[in-house]
Amino acid sequence: QVQLVESGGGLVQAGGSLRLSCTASGRTFSSYFMGWFRQAPGKEREFVGGIGWSGASTYYADSVKGRFTISRDNAKNTVYLQLNSLKPEDTAVYYCAAAPSYYGGDYDRNYGYWGQGTQVTVSS
Repeated sequence: QVQLVESGGGLVQAGGSLRLSCTASGRTFSSYFMGWFRQAPGKEREFVGGIGWSGASTYYADSVKGRFTISRDNAKNTVYLQLNSLKPEDTAVYYCAAAPSYYGGDYDRNYGYWGQGTQVTVSS
């Protein structure tokens, strides 16, 4: 069992930055592929990015590539999502998720554990 708790969301102006954190319970955090997803009002949940066990491999949706960065600290059971150059269209609830596998990918059903989400609002 893994429990995930996100933090770091908030209101920011376009062009600004935020850093989201997701802290996991349990002793096997390093064995999970970690993903970030987001869901805007009236839209389906979409993959933002993911990171492999060691942190050496990262994956991003085209819409955020070059602006967002995922990292993880296995000693702290925490995964981060750095959001830079934010746009109003980045406004959404952001979720972290854990997949008990080497690679989770962009399909949300691959992820067995989800956090409660944190709101990111970008004003124009």
